[in-house]
Amino acid sequence: MKTLYDVQQLLKKYGVLVHVGKRIWDIELMALELDNINRSHLISQHDYLIAKMILRHEHEYEEQIEKDKHSS
Repeated sequence: MKTLYDVQQLLKKYGVLVHVGKRIWDIELMALELDNINRSHLISQHDYLIAKMILRHEHEYEEQIEKDKHSS
């Protein structure tokens, strides 16, 4: 698992499809859904941590894009 798409495919295995409309909101909702799956002990700790790391990275990237838009 290396990309946001991979995380989406992981969530899809659990019946979770996320499309809110704005990419950063999708990432935030995916993180919440992933936490719920983890709390239910349905996912391995390894997959959970890798997916969370990917989501955190993508979220930081989106925040930087927004910050750059507003500073120019």
